[in-house]
Amino acid sequence: MSNPPAPISTPAGDFAGRTALVTGGASGIGLATARMLTARGARVAILDRDPAALADDRELSVFTADVTDDASVTAAVRAAAELLGGLDIVVNNAGIGAAGTVADNDDAEWHRVLDVNVVGLVRVTRAALPYLRASAHAAVVNTCSIAATAGLPQRALYSASKGAVLALTLAMAADHVREGIRVNCVNPGTADTPWVGRLLDAADDPARERAALAARQPMGRLVGADEVAFAICSLASPLAASTTGTSLAVDGGMQGLRLRPE
Repeated sequence: MSNPPAPISTPAGDFAGRTALVTGGASGIGLATARMLTARGARVAILDRDPAALADDRELSVFTADVTDDASVTAAVRAAAELLGGLDIVVNNAGIGAAGTVADNDDAEWHRVLDVNVVGLVRVTRAALPYLRASAHAAVVNTCSIAATAGLPQRALYSASKGAVLALTLAMAADHVREGIRVNCVNPGTADTPWVGRLLDAADDPARERAALAARQPMGRLVGADEVAFAICSLASPLAASTTGTSLAVDGGMQGLRLRPE
């Protein structure tokens, strides 16, 4: 097993003067991204269904919205853009998980997960487009998953939703490139986040399950939320002005490496 990563040192000031909206930003990858964008000079608003944990935060502007509710999304995006004076960056990070084969989830659960993970992304981007079109440095980064590009057991519904996110990223990039809006996505492996922690807690043997998840990634550990945040910031940065329609794997080598057994 490899050692945990050293603290990430980020370019200072590359987001100076930029504004950003991060959905699902109250914890995990979303919060790590919001913190990193702020540290690099951006003014950041968070959109989350339950942002109570950030009620006293003085660095981040917090807006409550459910991505399955178009009216609340539209109102929150408008309020964030008005407070920040526009939007340069949108990070579509809000999402939920699902376990099981195609036999294990009913129609209602399929509709629920796709509504959050796919249509929720559409609602937020649609509401943000007028502001992005007015920006000289517009970028959208979607949080996708290794599940979009690798067949994982017991993840049929989740994989379908993230496969849609990958395809949607490419379509959005093609639709908006001539408007000066770049669209990319990150494909994390299994990340050490509160959501994964809850999944592990529900397992019959949490320690064994954690070890199995870590072992399937060639680096031998879970991906850190800060590592995914760094990838998101890299794609959103004005320094990546020629990068669009790209998916960036942050998966410890899971997608591309085929190691011999030890």
